Amino acid sequence: MNRAIASEPRVLSDVLSSSRIKDVVLVVAYAGFIGLSAQFVIHLPFTPVPITGQTFAVLLGASMLGPIRSVLGAGFYLALGLAGLPWFAGGTGGISIVSAPSFGYLVGFVVAAMVVGAMAQRGFDKGVAGTAAEMVIGNLVIYAFGLIWLSHAIGVSFAKAVSLGATPFLIGDLLKLVLAAVILPSMWKLSDRFNGPGDEL
Repeated sequence: MNRAIASEPRVLSDVLSSSRIKDVVLVVAYAGFIGLSAQFVIHLPFTPVPITGQTFAVLLGASMLGPIRSVLGAGFYLALGLAGLPWFAGGTGGISIVSAPSFGYLVGFVVAAMVVGAMAQRGFDKGVAGTAAEMVIGNLVIYAFGLIWLSHAIGVSFAKAVSLGATPFLIGDLLKLVLAAVILPSMWKLSDRFNGPGDEL
């Protein structure tokens, strides 16, 4: 085993052999994963912000990829969507999304991907408590951008934006947190079992 490699901060995707091709594939796959999750949409009658699977995809993927690949993937998703690829929530796309009440959440995805990826690189996702912290902080970052934009876009107070753009989603966020807290540490245990702690394939 290469001791220099073993001492470097790792995320789950680093268990695979490292190459530029792999990095490109992971970035594109992450963007596609976010785009696919955006097609699972539930519209609530009392808020302009729909329920989608995007937040879970962004945070779970960022934890696996680390800060650089996840920022590139989330940025790629946002850029292609703004360019017209219809893979925002419900098959929408185009520059007009900038005026939508939910646009701030899309920007928040990129920042949250960087934050959660950096936390994962420091080993937060190897345990239940650390994974929960990743998910909570990642969600807070997304909400910070999303709620500020929502308040501006529809002309309501920040408190009202919270009631429309955060409160209805808290139970779902909790369920996603629990799911991530099961998936990520379990994947690390499997990785260590097959490869040995610190080894790469």
